[in-house]
Amino acid sequence: MQYTTLGKTGLVISRLTLGTMTFGEGVSHGFEHPVNQERANRMVAQAIEAGINCFDTANNYGEGRAEEFLGRALGGRRGDVIIATKLGARTGSALTDAGLSYRHVVASAEASLKRLGTDYIDLLQLHVPDPLTPFEETARALDHLVQRGLVRYVGYSNLAAWQAASFLATQHQYGYAPLISAQMYYSLLGRDIEYGTTPFLRHEGLGLLVWSPLAGGFLSGKYTNNQDTREQPTDGRLASFDYLSLLSIDHEKGDRVVATLREIAAAHDDATPAQVALAWLLAKPVVSSVIIGANKPEQFADNLAAVNLTLTSQELEALDTLTEPQPLYPYKWRASGGDSVVRRAIQNA
Repeated sequence: MQYTTLGKTGLVISRLTLGTMTFGEGVSHGFEHPVNQERANRMVAQAIEAGINCFDTANNYGEGRAEEFLGRALGGRRGDVIIATKLGARTGSALTDAGLSYRHVVASAEASLKRLGTDYIDLLQLHVPDPLTPFEETARALDHLVQRGLVRYVGYSNLAAWQAASFLATQHQYGYAPLISAQMYYSLLGRDIEYGTTPFLRHEGLGLLVWSPLAGGFLSGKYTNNQDTREQPTDGRLASFDYLSLLSIDHEKGDRVVATLREIAAAHDDATPAQVALAWLLAKPVVSSVIIGANKPEQFADNLAAVNLTLTSQELEALDTLTEPQPLYPYKWRASGGDSVVRRAIQNA
């Protein structure tokens, strides 16, 4: 396993994180949770044996069961690992059972602690934006949890770059515990965060945790055959949840990318398209850890091998070029920003 520090903290985190969105049994929010407690125990043990020390979950995964399963699976090993959970999404029928109000943030964190069977959360992340609650109120709630010792670090997920920047500025203004990481969707088929989010993260020194690195399983190649003829998915995320629409995946582009992943995988002994897609992400300096989830231990083992796969510069460039996002204003002016005379003078110094 490879390790790095998360953002500007000294928190050492594995480059791969086990995601628990599949934990919990049953269906919630239109998503199937096929991993029961026994299988969760096996996968958590498998992750720890492989050197993974970070586990990501959320208070609404499986209606809270994912946190319960993770807490039981960790058992006495809890002190050796990092638990990252999220809050803010709807968890009940009451009007107050969602959002980032002081009331809901504190109550959600306390409930997560009970489900996880622990007395502290290593990384508490805002799951979704809340346009109704002022940043000051949410930031105060997070700082309150940190001051009580219930939370070690705070981060965010799925916020726009301007929202995260404003939130962080609010925390600095009041001397609150600051954001140290972002959890965002990033894959070969979803590079939108390269416009605003990744420059913001680099500027502020925040870490990046990547969710859905295989675009809902599409980049594993199991939904297209060698003739690029689409197969109807019968299991996995694409079967139970419309990830293609949610993640705005272009079918034709996706098939071309999968074909290239297969070609690159063929050049590496026993490699798979999924491993190549994960290795591409791990080669990005801005990425701290890639969250990998699975329905079965065998699938999880395949993804784990990505940490040992090193792509050549030519292979990385080929994937970058094939999936390069279309330039948008004003981001397309970024490369030509500043004065050309000054740039040449500095380069020739």
